[in-house]
Amino acid sequence: MALLARRDFASGELAARLRADGYPEEEIAALVAELTTGRILDDSRFATQYVAYHAERGQGPRRIAMDLAKRGVDPPHIEAALAAGPDWAARAREVRIRRFGLAAPETWAEKAKQGRFLQYRGFSSDHIRSALGPDFESEDPS
Repeated sequence: MALLARRDFASGELAARLRADGYPEEEIAALVAELTTGRILDDSRFATQYVAYHAERGQGPRRIAMDLAKRGVDPPHIEAALAAGPDWAARAREVRIRRFGLAAPETWAEKAKQGRFLQYRGFSSDHIRSALGPDFESEDPS
């Protein structure tokens, strides 16, 4: 309970933490089941809050999904939280503007640099294309 008092945990993350502290597997399973039944531990709520917080920090859906999977959240909860999240294309534009300014990239090198930045942040190629403008791939890279 001391762990849950500090922050919300995913059930898989809490189980791994308790396993690392040396608790027996049977006790961990019973505790996680009891906390889930009492809605003290809720993977859906955790995923929704995680998506909202990390999207606000400028991370994209791919990176957030990978982080949630590492924390032991089931794929249906991840997909539902991402679908209920912000408009990812608009979020990618906001992140690009915050990092590189309002002016659209003019050269292929600038577009590539900004595209790599957005890709690292976890945005898909569709979101990146939307953030950089429709001519991202049609311009001759020479």
